[in-house]
Amino acid sequence: MNPDLQSEDVRGELERLHPESFAWALWCCRRRRDEAEDVLQTVYVKVLEGKARFDGRSSFRTWLFGVVRHTAAEQRHRHWLRDALLLKWFAAAPAPVVTGDPEGTLGEAHRNRQLRAAVDRLPERQREVLHLVFYQEMTVEEAAQTLQISVGTARTHFDRGKSRLRQLLSSEEAG
Repeated sequence: MNPDLQSEDVRGELERLHPESFAWALWCCRRRRDEAEDVLQTVYVKVLEGKARFDGRSSFRTWLFGVVRHTAAEQRHRHWLRDALLLKWFAAAPAPVVTGDPEGTLGEAHRNRQLRAAVDRLPERQREVLHLVFYQEMTVEEAAQTLQISVGTARTHFDRGKSRLRQLLSSEEAG
């Protein structure tokens, strides 16, 4: 394949190779479907926005699989770093002080645990976008800029994250 691919050609190749690319992403993400979907979406964005460029030193497929592998490794590293920092933070966090109505405090603590558990079940990118928007009070556009993704991608992750969170929390309440 020619290294001077036109964007239509790149899109066509990505579509043609999607089933194989997804299978490879699943493998690179240790069979975690949500992570593989995020990795592949990130790869497609990198390729389509020109952040990853095919130079013609291999086949397009080989090059694309290399980008998938590299992106999956980056994501694993981010997960590891986030988990290590959270563990350090939780170890250093002071014990909460209980004041006011004990039953109300217990109910609130239970709801907070449910919310945290539901958020933890979201794909990483959805968690990142929701965190930036809700806890860091950023706009979706600012979150996209922070995460170095397109605004459309950030909106997609924001909407999917909110929907999935609603599903998880309502199934928790029903169960």
